[in-house]
Order: sequence, then structure tokens, then C-alpha cells
Amino acid sequence: MTRYHGSEGFQHGSGEKLGVLVTNLGTPDAPETGALRRYLKEFLWDPRVVEVPRPLWWLILNGVILRIRPRRSAEAYRSVWTEAGSPLLSISQDQVAGIRARLQERLAGPVEVVLGMRYGNPSIPSALRQLHDANVRRLLVLPLYPQYSASTSASTFDAVAATLMGWRWIPDLRFISRYHDEPDYIEALAASIREHWAEKGRGEHLVMSFHGVPRRYLDAGDPYHCQCLKTGRLLAERLGLEHGSWSVTFQSRFGREEWLKPYTDASIRALGERGVKRLDVICPGFSADCLETIEEIGVENAEYFHEAGGETLNYIPCLNSRQDHLDFLADLAQRHLQGWPETGPAPDPAALEAESAASRERAAARTAAREAGELG
Repeated sequence: MTRYHGSEGFQHGSGEKLGVLVTNLGTPDAPETGALRRYLKEFLWDPRVVEVPRPLWWLILNGVILRIRPRRSAEAYRSVWTEAGSPLLSISQDQVAGIRARLQERLAGPVEVVLGMRYGNPSIPSALRQLHDANVRRLLVLPLYPQYSASTSASTFDAVAATLMGWRWIPDLRFISRYHDEPDYIEALAASIREHWAEKGRGEHLVMSFHGVPRRYLDAGDPYHCQCLKTGRLLAERLGLEHGSWSVTFQSRFGREEWLKPYTDASIRALGERGVKRLDVICPGFSADCLETIEEIGVENAEYFHEAGGETLNYIPCLNSRQDHLDFLADLAQRHLQGWPETGPAPDPAALEAESAASRERAAARTAAREAGELG
């Protein structure tokens, strides 16, 4: 039995395609304890996410965390689940549809755009199999993480590489690792804030909350913290914010070790205690709304703010499927696709068909000659 995945009865000379794999973190299949246990086991066992010696972490994960956390997490997920299912999944599907439509309109050659989640479904291996079956020979991977971290972007590369190691024919590969300071990404964030202010009024302070990681990742050379700070600074400059009217914080810490500071929950409490009554919070590191934005910021941290004396916490949604966001993502992908045949001038269909037919004829002739030699 062959070790490497190929195509049974592959037709040499068949048309090639360009592929774009859009990825995000992932989501459980359902807001239920069993589904959360499977999802969290896959997520938290990733050595890029938790850099703890495996034997020790196996005991902690299986002996403690997976016995307690899935039930609590299921309750939280039920509070954000919609008729369309997981917010992150449904929004990601809309984003992929928008990117696909734009690229198919702009590019000269055929392009396949699919979604793959790092954890859960649809998985990265299943998405890559879909691209393989579509005869994709040039592949761009676009993780929807604006800021690079080993625990997100690099983990995505690991999953892609692990799958491609089992392929017989490896495609040409390009990987977008970050876009934290892209002008159109910053402008889309700024536009979303301006529109929110126009609709609901402007708060006294703007918190830009990014997902946290352990402090030791920064000390080991991970650029995530620096890129979050740059995003925050560029966004504040684009909005013309005065010093002291905005802050960058980090949320979702897990465990007892020190994570990136300042912590979002502590900062929001401090703002309430300081006398701030109206607070705006945006999460520029998340491309799509999910549990960490809808529930953790919009509900949990809003309660902290009220308890500390604040009156109104307005959560400004992620960029999600905004047209300016989809335009930017398609532009970003198109820029990284430059130089591949599908991005050039539209070829003559008749010439393409003639070239393909000639290729098939040459392949058939070689096969016939080989078989004749074997029979002789």
C-alpha cells in the first residue's frame, strides 16, 4: 500500500488550478460537553499553544482540565450559539465566500478558495484534501491572524506542513504570516469605530483588547506583543486619538503564570474605578467574532465594568464580513499570488485546450510505449 496520498487513475496533462486556504482557530461542533472535550483536547494538546513538557502536561490536561473545563465552556458557548451555529464558523464561511467571489472576478485563471480550521471542523487536512482533489498545484495559505504568534500562525503552518508531508505531489506554497500594519486593515478598523461612534456615541476611553499569550513567549522572541502594540498605535493615529484616551490590553489568560500585561479585565475594572462611565472596547486581533469577543468582552467584562462603577461598555464588533475587510483580504491574497500563471492576462481558451490535449496525447504515447516495452 502506497505511503503517500495521490490520485487514483490520475490523468497526466489535466488542468492545474490555484488554491487559497483561508484558516482560523476553530470551534467545537456543538455547545455540548462532549464536543467541547474533543475540541479542547485537540487545541490544548498542541505544543505550540502550551509549551510545557508533554508528560507533565498530559497529566494536567487529562487529569484536571478536561474533567472540569468542557462543562463550563459548553455553558458559555450556548450563550453565543446562533441558528447558524458557531459565530466564528458562520462568519468565517461568509468571509471565504467573499474572498472567493473577489478573486474569481479578478484573476485570469481558475482559483479555489476553501476554509480550514486549525482545531475542529472543517479541518485543515480536509480542506487541503478538497484542494488536492481540485488539482491545485499552487497554494496560498492565509491565516486570519493579523498579528503573528507561534501559538497561532506557526501552529497553522505546522498543520499544513504535516498534511503536505503525506502528499505525493507537493504544490508550490506561499504563506501569509501577518498583516498587523497593513494600511487597509488599519483603515477598516478605524472605519468600523467611526461608524460605531456615529451610531451609538463615543465613549470616554477606547480599549483595544488582544488575545493574551504567556509572557515567556515574548521573552523567547515571539513578535506578537510588539505587533499588537504597533496595531494599536497605528489605529490610534488613524483615529487622531489623544494620549491617555486609549489603551492596549490582553485578555483570555489561562493558568497561573504571568501573561502579557496589562490584563483586559483588570484594566476595565480600573477604568470604572477611575470614574470612566462610558467605555468602548474593540478586539483588533480577532478577524471574526467568537466566544472571546461576544461573551468574554461583551458580557463578562461589561459586568466587571459595572461593578467598578462604570455605566456603559460598548463592544465594537470585529471586522467580520464588512465589505472593506473582505476587499482588504482579497487584495492581500492577490498581492501574494503575483507571478503565478493564474494572475496574468486571461489566456486564450482555445490555446489552453490545445495545450492540454497535446499534453494528454504525449502522456498517452509514453504510457503506450512503456507498456509495449514491458510486453516485448
